[in-house]
Amino acid sequence: MAEHARAFPRYEVQAYVDVAAAADVLIYHRIQNISLGGICIQTKSLEEVGQLVDVVLNFPDLGEHMEVKGQVVWTNREPPQDVGIRWVELDDRRRDLLSRYILAVKTREVSNDQGRTTP
Repeated sequence: MAEHARAFPRYEVQAYVDVAAAADVLIYHRIQNISLGGICIQTKSLEEVGQLVDVVLNFPDLGEHMEVKGQVVWTNREPPQDVGIRWVELDDRRRDLLSRYILAVKTREVSNDQGRTTP
């Protein structure tokens, strides 16, 4: 078993997020992947590990948005310059909304895979 196995599966999405930290407000940054445990976003403005951040996720497919507190758990200063954020205040309502979004993403992935043909 992997030493650092993830608690939650990650899903690649075509979505964007706003993040506010003590020094910066990062608007409209690409989410590389998302899970019930946190997100990875691409950004040139990297916060320090341990920094608390406020995250706003927009779910246009669901007609909803979610504000949640996170903590920077790792940063990558080399391209693609990304940062990992772990959720720290994910109550039941937010967890349910995030679960519905992830279910929609998974459903789309399965639908897209079924529509592909092999040569």
